[in-house]
Amino acid sequence: MVRMTATEAREHFADTLNRVSYRGERIVVCRRGGKDVAAVVPMDDLELLQKLEDRLDREAIQKALAEPGKRVSYRTFRKTLGL
Repeated sequence: MVRMTATEAREHFADTLNRVSYRGERIVVCRRGGKDVAAVVPMDDLELLQKLEDRLDREAIQKALAEPGKRVSYRTFRKTLGL
């Protein structure tokens, strides 16, 4: 993975996007102090990450629904929270 400062990324923005888009590079953007603050990744990587997150969410929902306990309606739940 390539690292560059925010200043470098800003100064070479078009080149940075081309490296990510056409070469598939992943670029980590950091502050001058060296703290990583963001990443520029190809769309395929982002789509994969979103699919993984969706899968984990579905698994968590299935697990929660399988747990024993009293179910309440959405309306009752909102009322309990004062919404």
